[in-house]
Amino acid sequence: MFKPMRRKDRQISETESYEILKKGEYGFLGTIGLNGYPSCTPFNYVVGDNCIYVHLARKGGAVIECVSNNNKISFTHVDKIELLSDEFVTNYESIMVFGIAEIAGDEEKRKALTMFIDKYSGNFKEDGMKHIEEDFNNTSVVKINIEHITGKARRG
Repeated sequence: MFKPMRRKDRQISETESYEILKKGEYGFLGTIGLNGYPSCTPFNYVVGDNCIYVHLARKGGAVIECVSNNNKISFTHVDKIELLSDEFVTNYESIMVFGIAEIAGDEEKRKALTMFIDKYSGNFKEDGMKHIEEDFNNTSVVKINIEHITGKARRG
């Protein structure tokens, strides 16, 4: 279903790819718009239970519209970028995910938002939980069920 990676010498294991993805802070969600054009939207995210979660406003604008129209997505994370100008190369780690997106229900949304607090604002858990309750009805969470994950790295 998915084309094999061309640069096998740079391929990293699925397990390591998942671990790198879990630790990452930002990624790009790729969707297909109603006009048929692709769009990549940057998000911070959390990972759990073989899923990626992103959060956005309740109405969600284009992302909710795209996911509702075509739930097949891609998600990309790149990290540890080091440009080696004198060698004409770049060191990096990159993860690509393909999956099916859906709007999370209330129980899963609450779980995901708590994961966001734990990952990004762990020192402010009590305030974060209050914030979740105050904005719960104004927030949507998109859940991405990971179907395929690949990782690639150059670590000169």
